Amino acid sequence: MRWAEGFIAVDWGTTNRRAYRIDEKSECVASFEDDQGVLSVVPGGFPAAAQSIRERLGDGPLLMAGMVGSTRGWAEAPYVSCPASLEALAARVAWVEPGRAAIVPGLSIRHAGHADVMRGEEIQLFGALAGGLIPRTAFVCHPGTHNKWVTVSDGCIGTFRTVMTGEMFNQLRERGTLSELLGGDVTTGDAFRDGVARGLRGETLGAELFSVRARVLLGDLARSAAASFTSGLLIGADMKVGLSLAAGAEMIMLGRPELTCLYAEAAAVADHAARQVDGEAAFLAGAIALARTLP
Repeated sequence: MRWAEGFIAVDWGTTNRRAYRIDEKSECVASFEDDQGVLSVVPGGFPAAAQSIRERLGDGPLLMAGMVGSTRGWAEAPYVSCPASLEALAARVAWVEPGRAAIVPGLSIRHAGHADVMRGEEIQLFGALAGGLIPRTAFVCHPGTHNKWVTVSDGCIGTFRTVMTGEMFNQLRERGTLSELLGGDVTTGDAFRDGVARGLRGETLGAELFSVRARVLLGDLARSAAASFTSGLLIGADMKVGLSLAAGAEMIMLGRPELTCLYAEAAAVADHAARQVDGEAAFLAGAIALARTLP
């Protein structure tokens, strides 16, 4: 089957995967999401895992992005150096089934003592460009386990900076001194905004994090608000990084709505212009644009 006749796009991460059936009209006609990320696949098990996707969505070529192309995945798809275009990305896909299964490479930066990498976010970024969801020159925030601050210049991904905000919050929630306090939902209320404001002030993050427990113990912070305050504190510190790179440009929050809304609220606390773009729509647009360049 040729790519123009339809294919399956897979966003295959460390712990989860999402797969979409794209028909000959470039429309998503079926999809699923599960917890079968790359770490759940046994050694040598990726061909069988790929077949399981086809059994659910129909036979067809696979275009895969994310950690499936890492050293932990099916096969390593070496990074493409930035600045990078969609065409440069397409030229470096790794074929694990010739003509039928391709892995999208990630992007890398290495200059002036700074090194950074991304895998998976690049498809959403190029999709947002291809779909007209963002302008060809833009400043993009891609929140997630590892938040990305990305500068897009003339349709190319130029530079980016990663902040481990999501991972830090998850680690604090799962173990350690604060874990018993962080089980609640994160909402964009007063506690979240207070945390953001403190994070933006740039005080020592480690000290501020310890104060969460003290605030609860002394009655200055409701236990039910601890998760929101802590999330705001971390995102505020993250936002401080973004503000230093944005140079006054509008921030475009690209990703899952439950995360982009938090960063949009943090931008509002910082009195900075921001808008949200749906990451799933961007991923589909990126996969379709990339597939059109493949044989």
